[in-house]
Amino acid sequence: MHAALPYYIVNAFTESIFGGNPAAVMVLDQWLSDESMQALAMQHNLSETAFLVKQSDDTFALRWFTPVAEVPLCGHATLAAAHVLKSELGVTGHLLRFQTRFRGSLFANEEAHGIAVDLPALSCRRHDVEGAVEKALGAKVVSAARPVGDPWQVIYELQSETAVRELQPDIPALATAVNHCVIVTARGSETDFVSRMFAPNLGVDEDPVTGSAHCLLAPFWAQRMGGKSLSAEQCSMRGGRLSCVIEGDRVKLVGQAVTFAVGHITADVLAG
Repeated sequence: MHAALPYYIVNAFTESIFGGNPAAVMVLDQWLSDESMQALAMQHNLSETAFLVKQSDDTFALRWFTPVAEVPLCGHATLAAAHVLKSELGVTGHLLRFQTRFRGSLFANEEAHGIAVDLPALSCRRHDVEGAVEKALGAKVVSAARPVGDPWQVIYELQSETAVRELQPDIPALATAVNHCVIVTARGSETDFVSRMFAPNLGVDEDPVTGSAHCLLAPFWAQRMGGKSLSAEQCSMRGGRLSCVIEGDRVKLVGQAVTFAVGHITADVLAG
């Protein structure tokens, strides 16, 4: 007996068919086993695969997997999931609700300039810069900050936008230096700030555009620059731009998404 599992490949935080951050999205009738979802994410070999199970007309349970691990939050795959539900599957209604294992309820809705995803804003505190990280980055770190709660991502501020753009880190050394994602950032020239994100600990050398990182970056830069609305560019090779709006203890990220591919996975039934 075989099952045909539909999937969508969506580029998030971009208008380009070859830009932004690609995510795989799979809408399931019921959960597969964790081992099966991890195997599918490894097979997709994208920075994240989003799995959804419908709860009601406008509510979906949502989980995210990198090629090697489940992660507590992923912004670009949430945007990709909302895009699939709205643009590919015709889900109606103004607001989509996503129920997650680690971050509670997340929301998404269509706006004039793209899809807005509502994510938790994370307060930061000072972080002592690890010498091994600075060495692996090969750049001077001006300051560092980590979330007050789960420090699975840490911000490292560099001296300039140029330093961020030209950074060529030693990825194997970075992977052994720390067991968290490394976000580098600086003030921007055309946007309020720029960033890049490296997660070799999760099987992702460099993530093209990282929504979850902006749950840290937006409050970090809003505190320094004032105001609640900021523009951002993640200047990876694929790159992407997004707007960030601080609303109380939430961050609203607005970006566009493009469907790149649609298909079915034909394999032995994967028991949940």
